[in-house]
Amino acid sequence: MKFLYAHWRVDYIDAPKDPKSYNPFLEILNNPDEKKSLLLFRTPLSFVILNKYPYNAGHLLALPCREIQGLHQLTAEEHTDFFQTVVRAERILKEALNPDGINIGINLGAAAGAGIPRHLHCHLVPRWTGDTNFMPIIADTKTLPVALEHLWENLRKFI
Repeated sequence: MKFLYAHWRVDYIDAPKDPKSYNPFLEILNNPDEKKSLLLFRTPLSFVILNKYPYNAGHLLALPCREIQGLHQLTAEEHTDFFQTVVRAERILKEALNPDGINIGINLGAAAGAGIPRHLHCHLVPRWTGDTNFMPIIADTKTLPVALEHLWENLRKFI
């Protein structure tokens, strides 16, 4: 058997899992080290981060600053800001990474796949034609061609 080490996932494995007491997104907002927390940019009401556990290189998360669970809880001002933030993140991905497409989606509730259902977040996953290969099928492994810190530095140039 061969092993592919993904040492960076240990933070996820070791992190508290009780959704009632732990919200890593609020920790990111309070961390002054934007690079370490992978915070790409923020507005007064929302922010965008690189997903620390990405589906694909450049996977971003857009979030309102306020911890809420659903779109219906956004104020009118938050709604406008949040979706403008998603559009801005889309533009950054297109300019910086030139993907062939982008999956954009929101999972509301644990049953819908939300890993952290207590804080609304929108996934932006850049896609390239042929970006899938045999690794996920035969090895249950996803390969990412670039380190998160390097990707963060590149994306920041397009803010």
